[in-house]
This record gives sequence, C-alpha cells and structure tokens, in this order.
Amino acid sequence: MGHFYFVRHGQTVWNVENKICGATDIALTELGHEQAIETGKKILEEGIQADEILYSPLIRAADTAKHISEITGIPAREEPRLKEQNFGKWESTPRDGEEFRKAKASFACSYEGGESMMKLAQRIYNLLDDIKAESDQKTYILVAHNGIARVVQSYFIDMTNEEYAAFGVKNCEIVRYDFPEK
Repeated sequence: MGHFYFVRHGQTVWNVENKICGATDIALTELGHEQAIETGKKILEEGIQADEILYSPLIRAADTAKHISEITGIPAREEPRLKEQNFGKWESTPRDGEEFRKAKASFACSYEGGESMMKLAQRIYNLLDDIKAESDQKTYILVAHNGIARVVQSYFIDMTNEEYAAFGVKNCEIVRYDFPEK
C-alpha cells in the first residue's frame, strides 16, 4: 500500500498574530526555523523513509522543506500546486473573524481577489492522484500549509463543512496518509 507524509510549515509571525496568511509570502519566525530543524531530526529518529520532498513555493514552506532536506538528505523540489489558497481580501485579517467564517462556507465562490475552495480542491486532488499513481515506486513528504492540509484530509475522509473548517495541523506536525489498496 502506497503512502506519503504531510508536514505543515513552521511558525510565522502571522500565525502568532492569528492572521490569515494565505498566498501572502510570510517568512518563518526564529521558532519556525527551529521547528523545521527539529522536524528533520524527528524524521530521522522515527526512520521515516521518503524519496523526495515536494514543497509549496511560498517561503515559509520552502524554508521548512529545505531545513528538513538538509538534515535528512532527502532531495527537495518546489511543487507549485502546493501553494496555499489565495484568500483574497481576507489575507492579513483575523483567522477567527466572523465575516471570514461566513465567506468560508461558500465553497464554490472565489474570495474577492482570491480562489474558491473548489478550485483549490481540484489542484490538490489532481496532485494527490499523481502521487497515488506513483505510490508503489515513490514515497513523498509534502510540505505545505494548513489550508492544503484540510484538502488533503478531505481526499481521504468525508467531512461536513464544519469539520472541514475546523480541521487543522499544527506547525511542523507530521501526518501519514495511506492510499487504499488498488
């Protein structure tokens, strides 16, 4: 049975400030860099085997992936489809804002200046289908964002809109996903 691993990037200033990062390119904090280094060490300690790390082009995920790659020796390359959802006008606003929470309930509508949940799901599901097709030959570690984590989770598990909105992965948490038998 094929599998892959998902890792959310390390902490950013906007994570600390409870702001929506989205497609805005926000750097890691010092703690975020430390978390990424510790994640690389944890991958080695736990004997996690992977052929390649695929990472979002946004600096917070790219830096996290590069730290992990340096420690583990697993080669890393950018995968544009892993870029976080563009939340349009909501980026830099509070994550728990009431208006944003309402806007998130409309999966087929693009955020003003942004991307819809449906379009995001399409690109992530296409990527996961590609990974699944290779899963008997290659194992990947995906380094991306919390919005991407929700879509990945929904690829494997049916969720209500409320469960989807509430799902999250902690900074630098490692999650394993197993593809069902073919």
